[in-house]
Amino acid sequence: MNARTEQLSMSNEIYALRNVCRGFGKGSDERQVLSDVDLTLHEGEIVGLLGRSGSGKSTLLRIIAGLIPPSSGEVDYKGQPLNGAAEGVAMVFQTFALFPWLTVLQNVEAGLQAQQVEPGEARQRALAAIDLIGLDGFENAYPRELSGGMRQRVGFARALVVNPTLLLMDEPFSALDVLTAETLRTDLLDLWSQAQLPIKSILIVTHNIEEAVFMCDRILVLSSNPGRVVAEIKVPYAHPRNRLDPDFRKMVDDIYALMTDRRSANASEARTGLQLGSQLPNVSTNLMAGLIEALAGEPYNGQADMPDVAGRLRLEIDELFPVAEALEYLGFAEVKGGDITLTEAGRLFADYGTQMRKTQFAEQLLRYVPLAARIRQVLQERSGHRAPRVRFEQELADSLSDDYVQEVLDSVISWGRYAEIFSYNDHTETFSLDDVEGHS
Repeated sequence: MNARTEQLSMSNEIYALRNVCRGFGKGSDERQVLSDVDLTLHEGEIVGLLGRSGSGKSTLLRIIAGLIPPSSGEVDYKGQPLNGAAEGVAMVFQTFALFPWLTVLQNVEAGLQAQQVEPGEARQRALAAIDLIGLDGFENAYPRELSGGMRQRVGFARALVVNPTLLLMDEPFSALDVLTAETLRTDLLDLWSQAQLPIKSILIVTHNIEEAVFMCDRILVLSSNPGRVVAEIKVPYAHPRNRLDPDFRKMVDDIYALMTDRRSANASEARTGLQLGSQLPNVSTNLMAGLIEALAGEPYNGQADMPDVAGRLRLEIDELFPVAEALEYLGFAEVKGGDITLTEAGRLFADYGTQMRKTQFAEQLLRYVPLAARIRQVLQERSGHRAPRVRFEQELADSLSDDYVQEVLDSVISWGRYAEIFSYNDHTETFSLDDVEGHS
C-alpha cells in the first residue's frame, strides 16, 4: 500500500475497534461474549456481521453504538476514542420498536424531537424521509394499521431522518415474510446504490448467509462462545446481484462450509466427542426428527447441500445449524464442507416407527452424551432411584457458567424424557426412574 492509498483509507475510516472484549457477570460466573475483536468500517460500504447465537453480534452492535462499553480494547469513532453514545449513529431493530400511540409521521419525528430540531424543520425532514422510504400517503396511519413490511419502513425512515453517518441494522428483515423482506432489501439497496441515503456506511447483523452475500461488500464471520472474527470475506460483485449466478451460489456454499467446519468451532468435540461439561444445542427432538425425515426423503436420499436445505425449508443458520449439530453429536448425521449426510443410525431412525425411534434415540443418547449417561447411572445406583437437579448443577459448575449449566441440563432433560431413560419433575426439580421401563 503506497502512502496516498494509505492516507485515503485512513481518511475514509469511520469506525475502528481493536482487541475489543466484553463479558457479563462477575468472577467465576463471568460469561465472555466477545474476545479480541478487530473491526473497521469505511465510507461507502455495507458490512455484514454473520454468526450464530452466542457469537455476540448484537453485543458488538451496541458497543459500536456506544450504548455499552467494552470490558477492554479500543473503540474509535471518526478518529477519536468513543465515550458514551455515538453521535451520528442510528439503529434499525428486528422488532420495529415503534410507538403504537403515535402516527407514522409522529414516529419518524420522534428522533428529531429528541435532538431538539425546530418543529417546522422536523416536519419537513420527516415527510421527506417517509416519501424516500416509500410510505407517502400513510403519514397519519397508526402502526396497527400497517403490515410488518410497512412498519419496518417506518423504522428505516425514523433512522434515516436524523441524517446518520452510520446505520446499524440488527436483523432488520428476520421478522418479515420472505417476499416482503426481499422487496425491502432490494428497495434499500436501490436507494444506497443511487446515493439517495444520507448515510456513509451500513453495518448489518444477520443470520442469513444469502442475505449477507446479496447485500454486503464485506462479511465478517464470528465464532461463538466467545465471539471473535474468524474470517473476513470480500464480496466482489456489483449491485444488483443475481442470486442464481454460479459465482454467487459458490460464495454462499463456501460460507456455509466455513461456518459448519467443526475444526473452527467445537474442535475438541469433533475429535474426541462430547465431555460431561460440553455445551449442547437447545434443540427439540421434533426438529431433529423433522430434519432426518427431510434428508432421508426426495430429493436428498440421505445427503444434502446445507444451503439447499436452508432454502427449501426456509431456515436461517441459527435455526438449521443447531439441529444439524445436535444430529451430529448424537451420531445421526455428519456435517462436513457445507454438506450434511445421514449416518446408518440416521437412515434407520427415518424408517422406524414411533417406539423404535425412541429406543434408538435412547441408545444414541446414552452412547454419545456423557451427561445423559451420568444422570442415568446415578439414578440406577441410588436405592430410591431419585436425584435432585442441584446435584448435577454442582457437577457441571466447574466447567460451565451458571447460564450454560441450566441450558445444558434443560436440553438433556428434554432429550431424556423423549428417550424415556429417566423422568423429571419440574415442580420438585427431581430426576427419577419412575415410570421408566427396564431400570432395575
